[in-house]
Amino acid sequence: QVQLVDSGGGLVQPGGSLRLSCAASGFNFGYYAIAWFRQAPGKEREGVSFISSDDGTTKYANSVKGRFFISRDNAKKTAYLQMNNLKPEDTAVYHCAATLDDYAGVESVEAFDYWGQGTQVTVSS
Repeated sequence: QVQLVDSGGGLVQPGGSLRLSCAASGFNFGYYAIAWFRQAPGKEREGVSFISSDDGTTKYANSVKGRFFISRDNAKKTAYLQMNNLKPEDTAVYHCAATLDDYAGVESVEAFDYWGQGTQVTVSS
């Protein structure tokens, strides 16, 4: 059974940090690029970050550049999103997603085959 399980969300004060995890099972994780998307209430889904299958390419939305860092451990079949200097506007449900397209980036939502269930991130004082 194919699964992506997102975890690591929570409530954090502005300026704080969180690390999200995306644990994969049921498919060959090492062949897939991974991205993180987020969706806030009343807003469209936004691509946040992307990492290619071989860890060679990473991409970030302008809104998170320099604050968020994506990584992966193929041996553990897990991807991560380190989020630093969090802002209230980062509040959203974050989903990881997997695609065989190493050039998909954060724009092509339709390219992603598998999705995690989402983890809530709330940034508030």
